[in-house]
Amino acid sequence: MSIQGTQSPASDRQQYAAPAARSNTYNGPSQQPQPLSALANFARKMPNSSINSFCGAMGGVASGIVTCPLDVIKTKLQAQGSFRPQQTTKGSGSSSAVYRGMIGTAQTIWRQDGIRGMYRGLGPMLLGYLPTWAVYMSVYDSSREYYYTQVENKWSARVFASITAGACSTLATNPIWVIKTRLMSQVSARATDAARPPWHYNSTLDAARKMYKTEGLRAFYSGLSPALLGLTHVAIQFPLYEFFKQKFTGLEMGENNTDDNESHWLGILAATFLSKVCATTATYPHEVLRTRLQTQQRSLPGHSEDGVSHRGSSGTHRSAPGTSNSDGLKNTPRYRGVIRTCQIIWQEEGWRAFYNGMGTNMIRAVPAAMTTMLTFEFMKSTIHRLRADDDAASEPKEEAQRAAS
Repeated sequence: MSIQGTQSPASDRQQYAAPAARSNTYNGPSQQPQPLSALANFARKMPNSSINSFCGAMGGVASGIVTCPLDVIKTKLQAQGSFRPQQTTKGSGSSSAVYRGMIGTAQTIWRQDGIRGMYRGLGPMLLGYLPTWAVYMSVYDSSREYYYTQVENKWSARVFASITAGACSTLATNPIWVIKTRLMSQVSARATDAARPPWHYNSTLDAARKMYKTEGLRAFYSGLSPALLGLTHVAIQFPLYEFFKQKFTGLEMGENNTDDNESHWLGILAATFLSKVCATTATYPHEVLRTRLQTQQRSLPGHSEDGVSHRGSSGTHRSAPGTSNSDGLKNTPRYRGVIRTCQIIWQEEGWRAFYNGMGTNMIRAVPAAMTTMLTFEFMKSTIHRLRADDDAASEPKEEAQRAAS
């Protein structure tokens, strides 16, 4: 009995030890997640420019979905005043404002259009954010490396890279932003005539078709001058972002350290917040100019299926330049160029009009920038980690192949 009692546990251990040994030496496909392995292999083969484009596009889409309602409110506040009849005295149109403040504008949109009104223009916004951030991040990274070799001062190199990337993305995507702005500036049928633009579009494609048919190709590049003037915004934001991120994390934009396991999310959010607030405060008036130029029609035909060309004012009240008279004749556009637009806004509405919607824009732009940069840095970090893990996993196989050969 004693012999059996001492041998039984040992035999049990041997019995259960064999499968454990076999399971440890098994290297079949079930031990490695195939989708993750395939994704890591794909990430390793992607060039850096493609990675930057992909991460930038994902960041833009995420921020667009999160902040679309605030962008609609901002656009309404910026655009109101471009559809009212021409005023002769400065500030005389402020009393007839339809949208007042962020909360008041949101209540008006919700009452007139509901949830659809809060997400009006989401399609072209996402369609615009994809190429905008894809182009910007790719060009910024490559041009920054180029300017590092040409300019000794890193701050100046980042400013030049920001302007280069901003110019490329603006020229490539301005038509999409014009369509987005026009869709967001539309109002419901219950709105007053003072707030109603002289057009109606049912969708993104419908807007593109009608704009090309009635206004020509130049309409898609309305507001290009103030948009290019807005390059001062990115020339401030991204160098400041890199400066603050290096202070908080010790890393440049998109840079990752394999030996560092910290996420640095707080540092990224703080750097984005500070840089975006500084850039927006310094350069906001150009956004109002761009919106005013983008939301006026260049011309209108004598007849229109929607009847907008015959919707004029009655009596002696003049219709707004940029729309049409009741007889269908075209008016001269109210806004012509950046300087002329500044003069008209100043004369008719005063200096405060240059900061219409700034509070809403700050509430929208800062979370949008934080969402964009956090998503961009997260995607870059994830792809970097996948590439590093795949390289580490492939080293033993390569050594075994070299030893066998």
